[in-house]
Amino acid sequence: MIGVIGGTGLGEALFGVSGGNVYNVPTPFGEPSGPIRIVEWHGVHVALLARHGEGHAIHPSQVPYRANIYALKAVGVTHVIASGAVGSLREELKPRELVIPDQVIDRTYRRIPTFFDEGLAVHVEFAEPFCEQLRQLLIATGKKSGTRVHPRATYVCMEGPAFSTVAESHMHRAWSGDLIGMTVMPEAKLAREAELSYAMVALVTDYDCWKPHEPGKDRKALLQEISGHLKEATSHAHELIRAAIEACAVEPLAKTWIHSALDLGVWTNPTQITPELTQRYGVLLQRFLDWR
Repeated sequence: MIGVIGGTGLGEALFGVSGGNVYNVPTPFGEPSGPIRIVEWHGVHVALLARHGEGHAIHPSQVPYRANIYALKAVGVTHVIASGAVGSLREELKPRELVIPDQVIDRTYRRIPTFFDEGLAVHVEFAEPFCEQLRQLLIATGKKSGTRVHPRATYVCMEGPAFSTVAESHMHRAWSGDLIGMTVMPEAKLAREAELSYAMVALVTDYDCWKPHEPGKDRKALLQEISGHLKEATSHAHELIRAAIEACAVEPLAKTWIHSALDLGVWTNPTQITPELTQRYGVLLQRFLDWR
């Protein structure tokens, strides 16, 4: 099953449907951002989740990332396609274009970055933070689309909710950052711990503040311009995600090493994993314990 994490009204925007089955999934990590709606598209089951809740009421630092990823795992998701708006740190990554990032620099500091915060020592591999199989599917699909889809970039994930200073923006560029956003972390780390393949479609809405704005343009006009870029990029992203899911109907995605990431990631002796820990971590540990 493919999970799609995006904005409010995702199902209607992607597939023009409002049906499907709606699930309110309780988790050991609190309530998700909202219910999960599962629809069928070209024979593929797709689980839809709005990251920021109904009406975009949850800002990036408050998103219940752990509950969201756990809930997707609990309903049977194996692969996650996430979308998110970003600012560009490079001239060649233009507003309204899409980017499939391949690397991340994590500058968040208020968010819990792991499921396994008590009773277990878990260290998953994260050198390549995105699933390459899923990335290549999005890249190949993007080549057939009518918009520019860049095949790689380093995403700098900042805490927010305020945007960067000019000095910070130049620093991110000096670090070889290409995009600046607020939502990929710890979402991608948690997906790896949950043994879910994860890739992101980044929607470029504007240039970050390293690039001066046009002289004489007021802030309201700039905001309207950015809103227009976001609307257009969102439309492009939905087309890309739809096409990728349709491609999966023809050639289903295979399992990769990511789907058994805990086999080498759990450093605690399995004999020390108590029934209480098994209950706390639920579906996250189920496959690992069965395998052991």
